Amino acid sequence: MGDLPTPEFSDTPVTVAPPLAEAKVAIVTTAGLRPAGEIELWQPTDASFTVLPADARDLQLSHFSPNFDRSGFAADINVVYPVDRLQAMADAGEIGSVADRNLSFMGAQFDATFTTILLDTGPAAAQVLLDQGVDVVLLTPI
Repeated sequence: MGDLPTPEFSDTPVTVAPPLAEAKVAIVTTAGLRPAGEIELWQPTDASFTVLPADARDLQLSHFSPNFDRSGFAADINVVYPVDRLQAMADAGEIGSVADRNLSFMGAQFDATFTTILLDTGPAAAQVLLDQGVDVVLLTPI
């Protein structure tokens, strides 16, 4: 990883999030989740993302690798998609709200997909979050 080129930015925009008790929080997971019934697995170099409604609980882990450990997900979806935990925090007033739409990528990516994520799907995913007024993202890297 140390040899991968990294972009250099002339300036770094600064955004101050509201206090968590007022913030809208979204989940971005790299668990490769898809709505149940979508049989298609993510394929190597697929840098796309899936939009997951916050009320979706019938999800399947669609990671392309048969060696990927699915046991935590099988025991509790909140291991990879902690929407129930966030909702409990919202109900307790610890966060403002949970985003209506959250995102899932397939995390096992190869070098060839970094440019696509940086220039295409990353900004598109960020726009989904911006359009619904998300203040904070909880990243669950799997």
